[in-house]
Amino acid sequence: MEPFVQKSGSPALFSLKPWTGPYSKITAGFTGRTGGAGRAPYESLNCAFHVGDIPEDVIKNRKMVAESLGFALEDWTCGEQVHGAEIAVVTADDKGRGSLDRSSAFVDTDGLLTDVPGVLLVSFYADCVPLFFHDPVAGAVGLAHAGWKGTVAEIALAMVRRMEDVYGSRKENIRGAIGPSIGACCYEVDDFVMDRVRSLEDSLVREQESAESLYSPSTAHISKMMLNLKELNRRIMIKAGILPTHIECTTWCTSCSHDLFFSYRKENGVTGRMASWIGITSP
Repeated sequence: MEPFVQKSGSPALFSLKPWTGPYSKITAGFTGRTGGAGRAPYESLNCAFHVGDIPEDVIKNRKMVAESLGFALEDWTCGEQVHGAEIAVVTADDKGRGSLDRSSAFVDTDGLLTDVPGVLLVSFYADCVPLFFHDPVAGAVGLAHAGWKGTVAEIALAMVRRMEDVYGSRKENIRGAIGPSIGACCYEVDDFVMDRVRSLEDSLVREQESAESLYSPSTAHISKMMLNLKELNRRIMIKAGILPTHIECTTWCTSCSHDLFFSYRKENGVTGRMASWIGITSP
């Protein structure tokens, strides 16, 4: 069953249903592209400053999303994404970093981690893979941005290790989720990328019951491959010690569903960005 379910109304929000609900202390999900203030080519719910959109429209969109989730824009906390594997621990004093501009975000950071209620961790996407983490025992949540570079740098593994070090998390308690992103149906890559994927492949576990492959030959270009970034990240989560039964994985492809999502590939690099979010609600 698809774990990311679109909520009714505007702005477009996709809630991570298995982790949320009337008795949950967690809010987690992913924005769509509609119901915002932005104009072409960023129409309409662009949530990122770095793409060239009008900053006032980005702030309007962020405020709209935050308030729809029961948070203030001042709770929205971000990293300056650079396709790496750096993880920042967010304290109460860090709340709001990157909410109103990119310059105040955590520098060179693609992963965020907190146990502070009232902080909304947020990162941005247009095909890359959003990774969600939750330890209900330690009371911690995490969020990671994984393009192919962050994936082969094993940012999912780095997140689990950081949760262990900072919060004393136990691997068997950690939940993981993989959000809307480009699918193996649309993500064509060259040998430069595949060499790095293959160098990682031997360290990963492939479950007998899983029919998912990591890659297959492209039917459009003989020298290229179709890469399954979602499955690659899922296997890295398992390598990190997260139980397969504790991992939720979306079926949404942002390139196929570009009426619902921004897609860097589909729109030739000129488009807006969705936001993933996770936070612990205040008592």
